[in-house]
Order: sequence, then structure tokens, then C-alpha cells
Amino acid sequence: MDRPDEKSPNRPQLQYNYRMKLETLLKNSLATALNPSVLELENESHGHNVPKHSETHFRLVIVSEHFDGLSRVKRHQLVYKAADDALKQGVHALAMQCFTESEWAESPARLTSPPCKGGMKKDPR
Repeated sequence: MDRPDEKSPNRPQLQYNYRMKLETLLKNSLATALNPSVLELENESHGHNVPKHSETHFRLVIVSEHFDGLSRVKRHQLVYKAADDALKQGVHALAMQCFTESEWAESPARLTSPPCKGGMKKDPR
């Protein structure tokens, strides 16, 4: 496994070190690979059963011309490929909405994530 302070073989123009937050790594990777006109990344970890200040659960809204002509699955595959470094370093969940420029212009709807069911917390039922 690569050391965090080494250059990523997938995106050699970006350098990361162990002090960089996963959110920053994820945002920079997506911006470099997909050149989005809109990139909204929200850390939703606080709503899950994880330690305080965790970076494990994210919600993404991204608009890119790279998605033109691609199915939802293919768009998600592009995002996963771009986010590979961050995913390998501890991102557990990445909810995403991927739009083309024309889709976004027509309907810039953002979905909200459902509340966490508790994960490893004891179920009060």
C-alpha cells in the first residue's frame, strides 16, 4: 500500500500527506479528474455511529461534462475511480448525485440522506 505522503500513481499531479483531511483529498481528486462546474461534498459522518470528527460518510453532488452520454452506473464508476485514494484511506460511504450540465440546468435537485439506522449502536426497539 502506498504511503500517504507519496504521490498517487493515478493522479501524479496531486501530492497528499498524512495531515491532509480525507475530505480535502476526496474533493481535490474529484476536481482534478472530472473538472466539475459544481462540486458539493458534505461530511455526514456526524450522523452515524462513528467517533467524533470522523471522515467516513460523505454526500456528493457533482456536475461535469464528463458525464455526457453516460448511464448512472458509468458516472458512478468515474467518480469511484477518481475517489480511489480517499476510498482506500477510510471512506466508508459515498452517496452521490452525478449530473450533466444540461440535467443540472433543467433540475438542480439535491437529495438528502436518510437518517442513520444506528450501525453498531444498540437498537432501542
